[in-house]
Order: sequence, then C-alpha cells, then structure tokens
Amino acid sequence: MLRTLLASAALTFAVSPAFADEGMWTFDNFPAAKVKAAYGVTIDKAWLDRVQASAVRLAGGCSASVVSAHGLVLTNNHCVSDCAQNLGSAGRDVMKTGYIAATPAEEKTCAGQQAEILVAINDVTPRVTAAGQGLAGAALVQARQGVTSAIEKEVCGDDKTLRCQVVRLYQGGQYKLYRYRKYSDVRLVFSPGTQTAFFGGDPDNFNFPRFDMDAAFLRLYEDGKPVATPQHLTWNPAPPKAGELVFVAGNPGGTDRQLTVSQLETQRDLTIPRALVSLSELRGRLIQKGEESPEAARIIGEELFGLENTYKVYAGRFETLTDKAFMDAKRAAEADLKAKSAGKQGDPWAAIAATVEARRELVDRYTYLESGNGSDLFGYAKVLVRAAAEREKPSAARLPGYADSQLPLVQKRLLDAKPIEKPLERILLEFFLLKAREHLTADDPVTTLLLGKDSPEDLAAALVNGTHLDDPAVRKALFDGGLAAITASPDPMIQYALRLDPEARAVRKAWEDRVTGPAVLPTEAIARARFDAYGDSIYPDATFTLRLSYGKIAGWMEKGREVPAFTTTSGLWDRATGKAPFDLDPRWLAARDKLKPDTIFDIATTNDIIGGNSGSPLINAKGEIIGAAFDGNIHSLGGDYGYDPALNRSVAVSTAIVTEALDKVYGVPALAAELVGGRKR
Repeated sequence: MLRTLLASAALTFAVSPAFADEGMWTFDNFPAAKVKAAYGVTIDKAWLDRVQASAVRLAGGCSASVVSAHGLVLTNNHCVSDCAQNLGSAGRDVMKTGYIAATPAEEKTCAGQQAEILVAINDVTPRVTAAGQGLAGAALVQARQGVTSAIEKEVCGDDKTLRCQVVRLYQGGQYKLYRYRKYSDVRLVFSPGTQTAFFGGDPDNFNFPRFDMDAAFLRLYEDGKPVATPQHLTWNPAPPKAGELVFVAGNPGGTDRQLTVSQLETQRDLTIPRALVSLSELRGRLIQKGEESPEAARIIGEELFGLENTYKVYAGRFETLTDKAFMDAKRAAEADLKAKSAGKQGDPWAAIAATVEARRELVDRYTYLESGNGSDLFGYAKVLVRAAAEREKPSAARLPGYADSQLPLVQKRLLDAKPIEKPLERILLEFFLLKAREHLTADDPVTTLLLGKDSPEDLAAALVNGTHLDDPAVRKALFDGGLAAITASPDPMIQYALRLDPEARAVRKAWEDRVTGPAVLPTEAIARARFDAYGDSIYPDATFTLRLSYGKIAGWMEKGREVPAFTTTSGLWDRATGKAPFDLDPRWLAARDKLKPDTIFDIATTNDIIGGNSGSPLINAKGEIIGAAFDGNIHSLGGDYGYDPALNRSVAVSTAIVTEALDKVYGVPALAAELVGGRKR
C-alpha cells in the first residue's frame, strides 16, 4: 500500500507545518491564509461560524450535519446501523433492507444516541497543567481528572441542554474546553439499508470506484417536537466538478501522528498483531453463526459489519508501521525535533520509552480486567457497579467518565431501551474468556478470578442466560438504588462484575502509575518543543472533536492507471452481479429506467479524514453541502500515522444521488422537498 512518497510526507507533517491538503484543523486555528494562497478562496469567520453551527457529533463515534430548518440531520447509513438493528426482529432485517418513516409519527427513537453541536471553545491550558504539580503516576492522572471535571461542571452546571468537555490537544500541549448544545432525543427518519449503503460489502470497503449510497437521515427532537434549526447547511444536488475546492467538517476519532517512535513500535510489535489475530478468529465464529439461518445472520449482522471494518483498518495500520521507509522517516523526524529542542526540554522521549516495558508487563491483565469484553450485558453490569461506587465520592475524585458533567450520557446509554440478542452475547463473552485463558494461561491468578472452576463456555452461558440486565427497568432500579441495590442484587452478571471490580481497579491504578501517568509530563514537554519549533502552524492529532479539512475533488494514479474522481449511476448496473455482496436492492432494479445514468454517485477527494469523520458533510466553497464522507481509499488506512497527498483519498456519497433516489427509488419526495426546498414534510 505504501509508497516512498508516503515516507517523505510523514517527514513533512512530523517536523514542519502541514503542506498540500493535509490537516484536521480546529475551527479556532484554521489556516485560511493557506487556503487562500492555494485555491484563491477566502474563508472568513462568518463562513466558519455557519459551518460550525451545522456540524453535528453523534454519540458512538460518527459525524453529521443539520440540513433543514426542522432538525433534519444527514449522516451515513453505517452510523445508524445500531438504530436500524434495534428496530429489526425475527423475519425483519431492518439493517439490511432499511427504514422509511412514511410520516413524522413513524420517526423512531434511536436508543443511546445523542447529537451535539459545538457552540464555544475556550483555552484552559494553564489551569489544567497547573493541577497535580509535584505529583506522578495515578495521582497526577487523578489530579488532572479532578480539575477537568470541575471546569466542565462550572461552565455547564446542571443545564440539561449543554455538555462540556475538556479536550487534550497536541498530546497535552493545549487543553481546550469544548461546550456543546446537546440533543438527547434523536430519531431515525430514513435508512436505505446495508444492501444499498454497503453495496460491494467487505471486498469494496476502503476501495474505489464505489457505488454506495451510504446516507441516512435522523431528526433532532426536544419536548416531543422536531427542533427548529434555522442555521443549517444549504442542500445542493447539482453535480460538482473535478478540481473543485471542498471541505469536510466532522469529528475525526483519533490519529497517532504525534506519537514517539517507541510508541509506534509498541503498536507495531504488540498491540496491532494481537488485535489482528483476535479479530480474524472472532470473525470466523460470527460468520459460522450467521450461516445457521437467516435469523442468525440478522442477529450477528451489525457486529460482523463493524468487526470486518476494524480488521481492515488494523491491517492497513500494520502495513504502514512495517514499511521501512515510513519508519525511517519517523525516526529522522524525531531526531530533527530533538536537535531543535536540545537542552530545553530534557529527554522526554527516553521517559516515554521507559514506559514500554511496563505496558508489555501489564497489558494482558489490563485488557482482560479493565478494557471491556464486547458484551453489552457485562458492559451494563460494569457501569452499574462502577457508577454506584463512584457516585459515593465527590465529583472531582471519581474515575474518568463518572464525574457529574459526564454522568448524563453514561446514564442515557445505560437506561435507553434496546433489544439484546443473547445468542450474540454468549458468543462475545465466551470468546473473550477463551482468549483471556489463552493469553494469561490457566495458572494466572487473573484467569482464576475470571473463570473460577468454570469453562469459558459454561460461564458465558450461565451469566448471559441468568441475567435480567437486558430489561431497562431492571437497570434503572439498580442505578437509582445505588450501592445498596447493587450489592444486594442476586443478578449473576452484577455479582460477576462485583467480583472482578477490586482487581480491575487495582490494575487500572498500576496502569496509571506505570504507563499513562509517567507519560503525561513528557508528552507535554514534546508538545512544547513542537510549538517552539513550529508555532501554531501545525494541527493537533484527532480527538473526536470538531475539525475542518480542506482539499479538492480528485482521483489518483494507481499502478499506472488513472482512478477518476467520480462514479455515476451507469457504473452501478455494470458492477451488479446479482450475487452477494454485489446484489442490488430490488427497489433499485425496479427504478433503473427512471434514474439518470450520469448522476454522480460517489466522489473521491483529497480531504484528510480518519474514522469518526463518517457522516461528515462535504461542503463547497459557498458553504453548501454536496455530499457526506463515508470512507477512504485503501491508502488512507495509513492515515492514522501520516498523510500522502498523492494517494490518500476520502470518499463521499453525493447529494445528487441521494436526492434522486429519495424520489425515484424510495418514493419519499416529501423528504427530498424538505432538503431542496426547505419545506417541512
């Protein structure tokens, strides 16, 4: 996948300001002058404010945008797959076939979903970095958690319409308070289903050409009514042009472009290989389960979709980190920054490298006691046990995630009603316990704690079959009852979480004392070195906070041939074979003669994006929405660590095909009219 050019690109972003179309820029430090110089377009504060007011962050790791005056939100179909899966039932695979709310009354609540729109950014760096002076390890981590939760509480208070979050940027070089307007009632309006949104399946994932209408619509509600959203993006279904300047406004989940070489080597040698083996094995188990019956295939559908995507991402990252030219460029970049900062910051790189051995020693215990195991039911139990204990403490003394400012989202995701598929839960928990015994060995005390005298198969079955945590009323009673209700509960999953919690807390403290805590001050020192060398002309690693990237509509050269920037509807019929995953939804086959063959379907651009940008609006220079980003090409999988302007491409579905399909394929012209004409349906 990688080319020598990527190594030079890595060197560029690591040691100097970003060039070309690279960068996931914060809205308070967008390089407007650079855009003006490259494209001749002026991006002023008014433009930025309009886009920021329309950009949406979705709980669960996606982005979106407000596209009508009545709270209508565009995102990707794969960002609503959990909601669609929850609406399904035996004989009704909503995730595959989709959902259409024929009337406003049929717009269905998405359990656990929350939408957030950024309204303000404030620098709180001095206050955060002053906290915990003279402390180290877990004590330093707790001091920082205490001050950030205090800041969040001071600004947002008990206002249920706001969410505050202190965000760590530049690996600790800056701390910013992000204040959001939040909407806790988010409803599904339209989903085309995976057969259309993920046409081509895993073989086409992270590839191009693509013919995916990966678009879906949600609506924001408050007090049982759609929210009035006068500030929204203007929907433009006209065909865009190759070379046109475009922007992506979204919430990239996380990048590792500013990690040290030793941290990257740890990912390469330890984290990613272990993940690839486990993911591939679990994938096989899910596929085997899905072959039992159509109902089994429905039950595992969303889990398998996410797992296959994650596997491909890790495979791309691994290929990047095993590319010698790339890693040599990283080493050269680090050496250059060390030389520029000689005598100013000590040797923070050595301090970070010293934590690697502790990470290797603790990683298995931390993974199998503290990181989670994929089971929703166990996740509920762990949150209930932790929340009960943490709520007994002052907010500033609690574990991350349980401060007063953070509890509303925890509580929402815990208590919202959603169906739990116990056959899938057994597979996930059983697999986790099997891998724990494999990696820790049968003689390890943690294995004994996890299993007792049970086998992974028997324990998983007993816990999943015996628990009542799939009932939201049971979860609410336990949450409201606090520590007394938790300790008295006979539920086997609650008792299991209680059994594990003391040792899980102990390994968490050891992790903070020896791994994350000792890295806090050194990473901040490296950030200061970068600021000294390059000022504010660099962008921070992604943190699932609002960013703006700029670029142009463009294809690329692949093995001596040109990959065009667009696909059109005519290519869809050529690609369809009638066999999964290239089988078309019957509604598309029936509408073939109605659809224009030259309608732009999917678009490739040079925008610098990463996971979390899914659903981000693709915006033209006028601030109009012309698409929604849903993927990258295969070369973008190295984007966690660097950006290659020659090869990295984002992929978006066009507003043109969405508009046409709503009318001619799905028969919902009122929804299309709301987008284009602004009328409420």
